[in-house]
Parts: sequence; structure tokens; C-alpha cells
Amino acid sequence: MQDSFVNLDIKDTIATVTFFTPHHNALPTAILNRLEAVLNEVADDRNVNVVILQSGGDRTFCAGASFNELIAIDNESKGKDFFMGFAKVILAMRNCPKPIIVRVQGKTVGGGVGIAAAADYCLASTYASIKLSELSIGIGPFVIGPAVERKIGVSAFSQMTLNAQEFYKPEWAKANGLFAEVLESNEALDERVAELAKHLASYNPEALRAAKKIFWEGTDEWQSILEARAETSGKLVLSQFTKEKLQSYK
Repeated sequence: MQDSFVNLDIKDTIATVTFFTPHHNALPTAILNRLEAVLNEVADDRNVNVVILQSGGDRTFCAGASFNELIAIDNESKGKDFFMGFAKVILAMRNCPKPIIVRVQGKTVGGGVGIAAAADYCLASTYASIKLSELSIGIGPFVIGPAVERKIGVSAFSQMTLNAQEFYKPEWAKANGLFAEVLESNEALDERVAELAKHLASYNPEALRAAKKIFWEGTDEWQSILEARAETSGKLVLSQFTKEKLQSYK
């Protein structure tokens, strides 16, 4: 946890939420819980019209969930709690009435893909390859599945899920709807994020809230769906197959 953080900066009705961990922005439960709390905070802040969600560092947006925590799970209850970490962040993004721009500056894996998929507008750099590696260790992208499938469709989601060893290029992610735009450098990415956020912040807040509500129609059952998916994942992570895989990586 040392040097890990979730920071919030609010300026001119734009809230910038930044998370970071030294392990390629892999997220432990404590940081996921903090990220959920900050997203809920800006959701209720009348001085915020737009949210930018980003991570620190240059070439990795998010390596998924904390491997150290994953390998330490020893019962189903702890397993479900662990997988609910990303579920809670995705639900907080869904429930936030303000548009959320996600800035993806580098590679993203597993739960990080779920965060990108839960964006209302996702901007990425040319370094932002994506991968769903969960099936290769005996679990699956079940908790993030509703968000990813909603954004890229069943065909692309199943392709990524089954081809769990491959990184998909950012251009593929853009063609399949995950990324709205792919910028040639992180500098260009930052400029575009700032430009878009400034434009959105100048729009009618009531119209933005109405648009956000429309974007997420049909997701009212996600709370129960994601809890059930977390329970499934919590059981699978205790399987002999997964335990042996995790030990081999350790």
C-alpha cells in the first residue's frame, strides 16, 4: 500500500480523480474502496459537472486486481469480497449522474478494462493495448462482463475472454467501441481530455444528467448481477486449477 493513492482535484466544475499503485496500477481492495468513495463523493458534489478518471504513470493504466490479494484468498466469503471491489467501482461510475471521461494512457488488463468500459467517454493513447487474462488462470472476467459486453458487444467480449493470452491493440478497441478516440501520444491525450472536459463543463448540467441517465438505461439489475458474478468468481479462485496457476506465477 505504500505510495498508493487516490487523489481528487476539483477545478472549474471538473473533478479529476487519479489512482496509483506502484505495481503497475494493480488495485488492492483498500484502493478500490477509496476509489468508490471518491466517485460517490463527486457524484453528490453540486460544484462538479464532469469527472475525469485516470491513473498515474506513463505506460500502464491498470493491471487489474492486486495479485498479492488474489493469491491470499482462502475462503468463499473473502473471494466474493475481493471481486466486489471492481464491482463497486463500476456501480459507482454507473450511478454517478455526471459524465465520466476515462483517460487510458497505457496497457490495461482485466478489471482495468472494466473501468474503461464503464466510462461515458473513453480516450486512449496508442500505447493502450487491452487484455482479459482471467480465463487463463481459471476464473473469468465475470464481474466486469456486463460493462465490457455493454460497450463492445457479445462477439468482441467473448473473443477477448477466450483469447486470454493476447493483448488487443488500441485500434481494435476503438473499432469495437471501447475507446472513442486513440491519440498518438500521452501529451496529445492530455490535451484532448482537457479539451473535452472543458466543453462538457460548459454545457447545461441538467442536460448532462439526463443524457447520462439515458446512456445507462437497462442496467438497473446490475447490483444483483455483479454480486452473483463476484460470488461465482470467489468460488472459482479457490479451485485447485487456479491455486496451482497462481503459485506457478508467484
